[in-house]
Amino acid sequence: MTTLRERYDPKANGLGLLRLTLALSVLVAHAWPLGLGRPNPGQGLTRGQTDLGTLAVDGFFVLSGFLVAASARKGGALRFAWHRFLRIFPGLWVCLAATALAAAVTGHAGGLGFVRDNASGAVHQWGIGTLFLDTPYGRLVQGSVANGSLWSLVYELLCYSGLTVLIAAGLPRRAPWAVPALAAVAYTVIVVDACRNPTTPQYRGGLGPFPLWGYVDLQLACYLGFLFLLGACAQLYAHRIPLTWPIAVAAGLVLAASLACGGFFVAGYPAFAYLILYAACAVPPRLHTVGREHDYSYGIYIYAFPVQQAVAHLGGAAWGLVPYVALCVPAVLLVAAGSWHLVERPTLALKHRAFPARHLTLAR
Repeated sequence: MTTLRERYDPKANGLGLLRLTLALSVLVAHAWPLGLGRPNPGQGLTRGQTDLGTLAVDGFFVLSGFLVAASARKGGALRFAWHRFLRIFPGLWVCLAATALAAAVTGHAGGLGFVRDNASGAVHQWGIGTLFLDTPYGRLVQGSVANGSLWSLVYELLCYSGLTVLIAAGLPRRAPWAVPALAAVAYTVIVVDACRNPTTPQYRGGLGPFPLWGYVDLQLACYLGFLFLLGACAQLYAHRIPLTWPIAVAAGLVLAASLACGGFFVAGYPAFAYLILYAACAVPPRLHTVGREHDYSYGIYIYAFPVQQAVAHLGGAAWGLVPYVALCVPAVLLVAAGSWHLVERPTLALKHRAFPARHLTLAR
């Protein structure tokens, strides 16, 4: 059968379109809580297992593992960590500073603490004074939340850190089996949880403390880490993974059944990961250029929440869900484009200057 390696072309694929779609899906999902003060859509249809926004985040972790595992096999740990740093932190720091500045201009104190406490990638301060207390989401949670989307960033960084350790040990090149072995450990935890309750994962306490991050949720680290490892395994063993439409159809049926009946984390996770990678290879060639030269997905991820809160604060949600989304999407895309062209792309250019040319590797 045709394998993933045969179907996937690193220079011509639908990953850019998928990242953009997933980022916008999070934006749309957040329109319910941020604009209407209601839960993310999909919980009722999935027996409380997941929702549209969480499913999109899950997809990001699969794609992230798949993409960064390619560079993990080609370069050293220091180079890999440097590339990950450039991809995450300059854009994040500017976003935090811009949010704090906007808060200060509108008369809300606490912006400096917001930047300082969240600069490591782990959120230690959710709000800035009374900023956004009057929005539907502020009334829902009874507090100030300037950027709730950043909760998942620390788990992405945790996955990068773990992979950096594996690279330092030479495992992705010398013993790639270590990656699926780790995935198997995480999957065992998921199966044990499902045996106890097929729809609600067990809370397992905190993991850490880590320098600058503190404690992170062990259950989230395990589940999101498993998705990241699934993507990494697909990259490392692409030559052994069949990628055909009959299997994709079967994966779609398994995913739908697990969402509707339970067992999403056990059966739906692998099926969803397979569908994500199949979609990346099945996107029509005319759409391969979307997001390739200008990747706005990260900018959408870090800026959508505060922009949506600002639109809601100005009364943009008063006309209903569809007008609210119609106002938020172009505003977020504009800010994300500015982040890419003014911050992200210029700092990513530095990755080629830090190491000799013969050691250069690709980074997302």
